[in-house]
Order: sequence, then structure tokens, then C-alpha cells
Amino acid sequence: MTQTLEPSAGRDEPSAAAQRVDRWLADFEAALADRDPERAAGLFATTSFWRDLVAFTWNLKTVENRDGIAEMVRATMDSTDAHGFHTTEEPTEADGVVDAWIAFETAVGRGRGHLRLTDEGAWTFLTTLYELKGHEEPQGEARPMGAEHGANRERVTWSEAREAERTEMGTTRQPYVLVIGGGQGGIALGARLRQLGVPHVVVDRHARPGDQWRSRYKSLCLHDPVWYDHLPYLDFPRNWPVFSPKDKIADWLEMYTKVMEVNYWSSTTCRSATYDETAKEWTVVLDRDGPDGSTEITLHPKQLVLATGMSGKPNVPELPGQDVFAGEQHHSSQHPGPDAYKGKRVVVIGSNNSAFDICGALWEVGADVTMVQRSSTHIVRSDTLMDLGLGDLYSERAVASGVTTQKADMIFASLPYRIMHEFQQPVYAAIRERDQDFYDRLEASGFRHDWGDDDSGLFMKYLRRGSGYYIDVGAADLVANGDVKLAHGQVTELTETGVKLDDGSELPADLVVYATGYGSMNGWAADLISPEVADKVGKVWGLGSATSKDPGPWEGEQRNMWKPTQQEGLWFHGGNLHQSRHYSLYLALQLKARAEGLDTPVYGLQEVHHTR
Repeated sequence: MTQTLEPSAGRDEPSAAAQRVDRWLADFEAALADRDPERAAGLFATTSFWRDLVAFTWNLKTVENRDGIAEMVRATMDSTDAHGFHTTEEPTEADGVVDAWIAFETAVGRGRGHLRLTDEGAWTFLTTLYELKGHEEPQGEARPMGAEHGANRERVTWSEAREAERTEMGTTRQPYVLVIGGGQGGIALGARLRQLGVPHVVVDRHARPGDQWRSRYKSLCLHDPVWYDHLPYLDFPRNWPVFSPKDKIADWLEMYTKVMEVNYWSSTTCRSATYDETAKEWTVVLDRDGPDGSTEITLHPKQLVLATGMSGKPNVPELPGQDVFAGEQHHSSQHPGPDAYKGKRVVVIGSNNSAFDICGALWEVGADVTMVQRSSTHIVRSDTLMDLGLGDLYSERAVASGVTTQKADMIFASLPYRIMHEFQQPVYAAIRERDQDFYDRLEASGFRHDWGDDDSGLFMKYLRRGSGYYIDVGAADLVANGDVKLAHGQVTELTETGVKLDDGSELPADLVVYATGYGSMNGWAADLISPEVADKVGKVWGLGSATSKDPGPWEGEQRNMWKPTQQEGLWFHGGNLHQSRHYSLYLALQLKARAEGLDTPVYGLQEVHHTR
């Protein structure tokens, strides 16, 4: 993988901050070596957080305060055997907190991390695994030659070897990992698995990689900036647009799939999957389209990854009258774009990202558009979000100050979810102040706006519930100005000519768009495997924050994402491009370790408090 941190030059006279960090790391390592969990925990502040990504726990796990830390050390210290802790950059100090980047080794791998140290001890501690000893990615001095010099009558070229692999995989050879879903998440994971030498297949029902984007409404662009969206190993060019149009990102994904040598089966639909507890493998039935029609193929992977994404299973409401409505109706994921609806009356049910994008595009072609807002929405203007929300980590400004995308990912990962809202609240207070005129106009139009349950804004809403927000690229002004009409309430039924709301009013419509979001990813598990397995695994996504649509108890990490689940051999992968890039590493390392037969004792396996 791309280096995240580079060792700093030697220090002749360590600063006071460096001495404090070195002393803490030495004491922590000594406590681990002496197998003394209470002593190790005593080095942490009374209120403290240790976030581990695979290195100690073979899990994604955050523990809190000295009792939680002592318990985790007690459970993991023998198998982990962590040692060699040292700083990789000069520590810095501000407002009584020392920040330090660190590296270390375990019995089976090498890790990186981050430490925030106060006078009371460690406040936050991040440990991550980035490679397995003896199974390092072939990069730098170890990169493949690519060519075989000399004379050889048995020579096999690169293209011949690739073709043989494509022919054999799934016939004479079984993939160790089957990834269902070939969007950015599945493709990023496939690239990681390729570099780690894990036999894999990524399958998707679309005809080409990137078609997941090509098939969406034509005005769709990424709402996150380019610095936030790089894929593993291969960054976008420096002249790539800040916001990628959907067809451009689709072409990039198709190119990336090819050059990163991902074993990708397009036009392939998964019909069923069952797990054999005795053989410890899956039986997965697929339909794969080819020049001679559809062929049923059965694979037997050891590991099954559902990479169907946050926008995987559409929520389509079942309403009385849908069978009598004379116009068109479809979910936002099936919306073809605005061109056919010039002069038509369109009702868009919903008020989040897709709803605004679709309303804006329909208004531009001359449709008569009404948005139905069923609950309040948080809106943040894109330019303001880029400056105040992302600028210090993901921007040209950040790159110029030495914060690469990889380092930004680690900085973000170093903030425990329990306190992340405290860092977000002042950001959104500043956003509110900067754009107060905009919010005043929006609310004067009758739009119901919120800042999240605790005023922590967009990103906490995304992490907690994956919905309830819009990154404004212009369509919010159409609502504020009345160009897009606004209605409030719940839809009770469709009539032959329109949409009826719970206040008795009826909105005439030629087209109804259900911009009603998506369900939990384990809905796919229910469809592909069984409802029983889906319930065994439990709800996917959310933190257990006890805020709207994110019921408690507190989880500490995203439910069931990128880590072992209650169903052996079943994993979930997805999220935005940032998460697909960053967390695909930890998922790939967990899969590689199992493929190599390494001992992977999981600490703190995901508990199930909620189903779908």
C-alpha cells in the first residue's frame, strides 16, 4: 500500500514533547512485555479511547477508559506480542495535547498509529495493521519484474497468464473470496486482494464496471471533492475535476478495474448463497451472461463479502393506489434523467441528496416540480463544506501543507466516534454563521431544516444513519425561491391522477419519484442467503448513538462493517469512496490472514441489538 507516514530524521536533542511520547511508548511497551494490563491501562487518562483497526483485535474495535483498555490488553497481549513502538515524526504540542505519529510491530505484522497525550496520560490511541510479515505487497524494491529476460521455449506472457487465470477461476480453481457488488467498494477491495495474492472474484449484474454510475440520472456528480475520493494505489490525475461527473467516474472505475487486474465478472447475478458449517465454505449460485446466453455457475468460496453499498437495496414504499396511478412511478435509483419530462407535473417524495438533484435537473428542463418533505433535512452548501468541513484534510490546501490523502485518512481515523461530534459541532456552528442568510431564506420558504440531533451536522448524520442530509450544489436555492414547490406530510395513497397527503391535499402528477432512500445492507443478506442469517448478523451501519434512526446501545464502531460478523465467513463492505479506499485495507488484511491460515482471534465480536 502507499506509505502513510515516513520516518523522520534523527533528533539530536529531543523536544520536551518528544521525550514525553518516547517515555510513554517505552512504558506502554514494557507493560505489554510484562503482561501487566492494569499497568498498561494506567498510562491512559481517566477518560480515554483506544481505537484498534485489526492490529490487536483482528477486528475494528474501540474501547474506552482504563477498565475497557485493561480488558482488551488482557485478552490480546499474548497473541499480539506488540513491540518496537517508536515515533515516525517529530511530535507536536498544542493546547496541552501532544500529538504523535507512531509505528510498531506485532507477532504477525507491522502497524502504524497515532497518540494524543495529556498531562493525565493517553487521551486517544489509534493502532492499525498495515501489512503482514512474509505477505507484504509487492511494491518498491519488491515490485514484479513484468518481463522475463532471456530465452525460454516455455515462456508464458503476462496476457497469457491473465487469460489462464480468467479461464480457470471458478472452474478448475475456486476463489478464496467472492465479492458480490462491483461498485467502487468491491473494485477497491478486489485491487487490495490482487496485491495480496488472494484468489478472488468480484461479481456485478451490470454489463461493465462503472455502470452503477452510468445508469443513474444524468446530472449526478460526486458531492465529495477529488482529494477525498482517490482509490487505493492509483490517485486521480492532478487535473481531475474537483467533483467527478458520474460518467467520468464510471470510466475511471472501468479503467481501474482493468489495470489493477481485478478478477471482475460483469453481467453476473447472484441467485443464492448457503454456508456449510462443516466444510467452512459457501455454495453460491450465479447466473453469468455470455455470448451464448446465461450460464449457471456454482462457486465455493471460503469468504463471502457483500459489497452492495450504502445505496444497495432501495426503500420503495408500498402505498394504496400504486396500481391505479395512471402516470409513471419509480425509485430514484431507477430515474433515467429529466429529458422526457419537460412540461410534466412531477412529485418527488423525499428531501435528501437524490431528491434535490432530481428536482434541480427536472426544473432545468421545464418540468413542474413539487418536493414532498416528510421530515427535516440538514443542508450544507458545497463550497462552505469544502472550506470549513474538509479543507484542512482533503483539499489542495491540505496537500500543500503535507497532508496527503493517506495521512488525512489516518487523522480522521484517530478520532474516536464517541467524541467525534464534539469536533464537528464547532465546524457546523461556523458554517451556520457564514451562510446564515441562505438558511434564513430556506426556512422562510417553509423548508424544515435541522443541524442533527446534537448540532453536529452532516458527517455525523451520515455515520449514524446514512441519510437526512443534502450537500447543496444549487438546487436548495430553487426551493428557497419557490421555483421548486414544497409540500409537507406523509403520503397516504396514490390516486389515478396524483399523490394524496395525510392532510387530505392532493398533488397532481404525471410522474412520481420515490427518493425514499435505501435499507440496511443486511437486507441483501436476507434476499441472497436467508432472513435467518440476516437477523443473526443484525443491523448493518450506524453507531448506536441513540439519535434519530440510530438506536442504542453504543457500539463504538460502524455496525458489522469491514469486520467479522456473527455469521462466519460473511463480511460487509461499502460506504463512500473514502471509506471504500481506507477500510478496504483492513478488510483485505483480515481475509489474507485467514487465507494463509494465520491465527486470527477476534476480540469483541459484533453483538446484535437490532435486526433490519
